[in-house]
Amino acid sequence: MKKKNKYYLKKINNIIEKRYNILIVIIVVIMSILAFSLYNVQVINNEYYIEKVRELSLKIVDGNTAPRGRIYDRNGNLIVDNVGVKVIYYKKESGMTTKDEINLAYTLAHTLDVNYTKMKEKDLKNFWIKNNSEEASDLITDNEYEDFKKRILSSDDIYNLKLERIDSQIESYNELDKEAAYIYSLMNDGYSYSEKVIKRNPTDIEYAKIAESKENLKGISTRIDWERKYLYGDTFKSILGTVSSTTTGVPLELKDYYLSKGYSLSDQVGISYLEYQYDDYLKGVKNKYEVINDGSYKLIFEGNRGNDIVLTIDIKLQQEVERIIVENLINAKGEPNTEYFNKIFVIITNPNTGEILAMAGKQIVYNNGGYKVYDYTPGVVTNPVVAGSVVKGASHIVGYNTGALTFGEYRDDSCIKIAATPEKCSWMYLGTIDDISALKYSSNTYQFRTAIKVGKGIYNYNQALKIDLNAFDTYRNTFKEFGLGVKTGIDLPIESLGYKGTNTLSGHLLDFSIGQYDTYTPIQLSQYISTIANGGTRLKPYLLKGVYEPTSNPLEKIIFENSKEVLNKINTEQIYIDRIKQGFKTVLEPYGTGYGYIDLMYKPAGKTGTSQSFIDTDLDGIVDTETITNTFVAYAPYDNPQVTFTIISPDVSHNHNYSSYQSSVNSKVAYQVSKKYFQFYQ
Repeated sequence: MKKKNKYYLKKINNIIEKRYNILIVIIVVIMSILAFSLYNVQVINNEYYIEKVRELSLKIVDGNTAPRGRIYDRNGNLIVDNVGVKVIYYKKESGMTTKDEINLAYTLAHTLDVNYTKMKEKDLKNFWIKNNSEEASDLITDNEYEDFKKRILSSDDIYNLKLERIDSQIESYNELDKEAAYIYSLMNDGYSYSEKVIKRNPTDIEYAKIAESKENLKGISTRIDWERKYLYGDTFKSILGTVSSTTTGVPLELKDYYLSKGYSLSDQVGISYLEYQYDDYLKGVKNKYEVINDGSYKLIFEGNRGNDIVLTIDIKLQQEVERIIVENLINAKGEPNTEYFNKIFVIITNPNTGEILAMAGKQIVYNNGGYKVYDYTPGVVTNPVVAGSVVKGASHIVGYNTGALTFGEYRDDSCIKIAATPEKCSWMYLGTIDDISALKYSSNTYQFRTAIKVGKGIYNYNQALKIDLNAFDTYRNTFKEFGLGVKTGIDLPIESLGYKGTNTLSGHLLDFSIGQYDTYTPIQLSQYISTIANGGTRLKPYLLKGVYEPTSNPLEKIIFENSKEVLNKINTEQIYIDRIKQGFKTVLEPYGTGYGYIDLMYKPAGKTGTSQSFIDTDLDGIVDTETITNTFVAYAPYDNPQVTFTIISPDVSHNHNYSSYQSSVNSKVAYQVSKKYFQFYQ
């Protein structure tokens, strides 16, 4: 038994010894690793880890907003620049009391000349309450305080009662008091942590006095902000877009978008059109500072102006186009039946690239004995119109593609009459005409008969007409290939589609074929004529030509150069496109509906349109008046198209007292705009 116990004891000791040895080995290995790591940190990579520690303990702050990139036109003319603006602002520091802010407001009122007339009476009463808390408390009765304790009245209710009962108390306020009250209201406007502008563009003396004394003016600072300067005034200004101020920062509605892109809420950002569309290029890079232990700042990265962008726009041509529009608008208002006519759109593009050379919309409103002009250029992409006959080129393609129309096919231009509907006619009886003449003279019934064939209908005068409803899709699918009824892809943040009719009565298919059913935006009509001009390729229209680094020599180093982007090609045979172009050439020749719109010396081709529109004249939400809209699309020269023109005059006329007079303003604008273009580019 003893031998057995000795055996087991020896075995246990051996196991313990082995485990002990293993533990010793593990400890040695761990200590070796630790020693090596310590050696690595303190000797081999000592500088690396010192830098890491410094980075982790480093406090970095951004400087003030940097100037944005400049904007140029296609010819290198500077359109938008930056200008420095002196600003005095307040940012509440920790520990600031209401009394401190009131004293500060009075101090500033002694130094700054501020226009307190913009202050609301409520702000003045609020200042009195803050400055006279005990007297303000006396305005509330004991019963009202009891109701407050019982939660019958809220703190807001008590405060509003104080405001209501302040009257003669503020009558004793002098100019200084009112200025201080206004400054105090500015200091407490919006979020407490945000910067509040006390005065923008102070005088040099005011700015110097504040800058010298700001150490004693807790929370008050001075800086130079950057504002946009428009060297061509209001020309193209709405499409250039707007930028938020340095005090408002990122607008609430754009907060999520800009935060997702790494912006700070205080950053100055583009908030509309091109400034918004190309903010990534235009935004400046701010200085970065290291906060030293003593509270001072050390510049560690010098910021710079944002990248410069070049537009496809010719700003001088744009100026002329806007001038022509305004002059003709005002002159036309002296003609009969123009009560509801108040706007015109013009677009000039290169059909071979998609570049937009000019794009303008103007609206006039009669006010105080004269006309006030408003920029309506955004309507180019947001204001759909009933296009009328300009779309007949696309309708012809539908006919050719489906076999419903053949080259040289003659048809009688007599009116179409469907049971229980008025007659549908051309603007006049045109006799027997072929497909080319149907475009030249803008026959409606020629298109009606094509549409009936596309819809597989059988027409009999004054009888019901049944069609295959798929015909609507057949037309729309082809129209979309031209850019009608779809987004063009223009590089702007908003673009409308237009109206798509939902009623599928057979008569509406006929209306569709002559551009009297769905509606299209001016930019869609521009893309349509460009597609015809270049031989059947739909290109994306664009305004950005290139992006350049902000070097001392302007436009020296390019970062990005835009180029044409093919969206699709028309699903048709080239001979059909050529046939349309042949017809469009005759439209602007003698006896064509577009004769005189563009001087024949420029070898133009195009299509006119006249459509019925409907408007709400008394703004009660009900459409009550029928008007006439004129449209015109063209390109030149017809044998080698280099430019397209789109001119639209919505609601140019309406039947009034049996007068059907229509102003020729659309043709005048077309003639003058095209002539001006060729003066620039010939």
